[in-house]
Amino acid sequence: MKKMLMVSSALALGLATTAAKAEPQAEVLHWWTSGGEAAAVKVLMEEFSENGGTWTDMPVAGGGGDAAMTALRARVLSGNAPTAVQLKGPSIQEWYEEGALGSIQGVAEAENWDELLPQAIQYHLKCDGEYCAAPVNIHRIDWIWSNSAILEDAGIEPPKSWDEFNAAAEKLQGMGILPLAHGGQAWQDATLFEAVVAGLGGPDFYRKALIDLDQDALTSDTMIDVFNQMRTLRGYVDDNFSGRDWNLATAMVINGEAAFQIMGDWAKGEFIAAGKEPGKDFFCSSPSGGSYLYNVDSFAFFNVDGEDRQAGQQLLAKLTMGKNFQKVFNLNKGSIPARLDVSMDDFEFCGRQSNADLNTAIDNGFLLPSYAHGMALRGAQAGAVTDVVTAHFNSDMSAEQAVEQLAQAVAASQ
Repeated sequence: MKKMLMVSSALALGLATTAAKAEPQAEVLHWWTSGGEAAAVKVLMEEFSENGGTWTDMPVAGGGGDAAMTALRARVLSGNAPTAVQLKGPSIQEWYEEGALGSIQGVAEAENWDELLPQAIQYHLKCDGEYCAAPVNIHRIDWIWSNSAILEDAGIEPPKSWDEFNAAAEKLQGMGILPLAHGGQAWQDATLFEAVVAGLGGPDFYRKALIDLDQDALTSDTMIDVFNQMRTLRGYVDDNFSGRDWNLATAMVINGEAAFQIMGDWAKGEFIAAGKEPGKDFFCSSPSGGSYLYNVDSFAFFNVDGEDRQAGQQLLAKLTMGKNFQKVFNLNKGSIPARLDVSMDDFEFCGRQSNADLNTAIDNGFLLPSYAHGMALRGAQAGAVTDVVTAHFNSDMSAEQAVEQLAQAVAASQ
């Protein structure tokens, strides 16, 4: 590990004093460009301004952040890094290892972040034991979204295990109803896969297989069961799924063209935008047996020169973890607050359920980072897994062949 290039301790420990000496400046690179996301970021911009700061917005749309990362790389190589950048998971550590990130430990200590954040989430935000990023949310990945009218007409409860899901899907197929809306894109295949791994194998197996990349787990009978379940799921999907965007799959459930979709909680925003009420017009349940697969968006703070930009980092870190932004952003985003003491009273049914499940998973040690959404593995390893998963899902490859290819691909990526 390279030694972290520290932001001045005087700045870190004395935000008010620093702000008096220099007007906080923040140039923020992110890819929150949809309607709700942009509205939520605007709240943070306004709070920043109200606290004496000047915000320069740098939204980069496209590619789920890929375009933003290209822009970031160019800025860093030119010696002109942004003040803060939307990052998540191992990419934070990768930038730190390149010597690019600074510390916001002073703000974190002053605001008691260790007391406010789940320990598992803290791991992603620290560089050599000090905070170098501030979280904005927690997304749950392993949701089953279901059309309530279809389920009620069929006499089916929202499934909470893969056995229950399969039984429901078989019944629906027998009634001429499409069980599963799915988009044939690699990341969507991976989203299905990790939910199956967690649900069939449990949290310990998930950690061994998709975090530790343990060869025994990757070649186990349990992993064969996982790929067999993936083959079963493929049988519940329509023939026109290839290349379908996730939101179009969500629309199929909203419109009654399919009963279920397995997707992260951003899908909830599509239901709500269509005027549907959680717990009434659509249901949310999880097949993961108490596990909770998460994705966390964060602002990472890069090494910058100038007291005004360093003061901007301190102010931005404080406001990002503030109760107001954590609440407003996540009401718009569909996710839940990263800090544990934010009231959930204004959140809808599925948001409250997600928060309750989060706390249960914390107590049981079942909180798991999503591999499919960039939290558990670095890029090469995650790509190796996904390549095999999507190849299997889109062919007649057997589960035994998939397991063999998975072990080989992972070994070659390390």
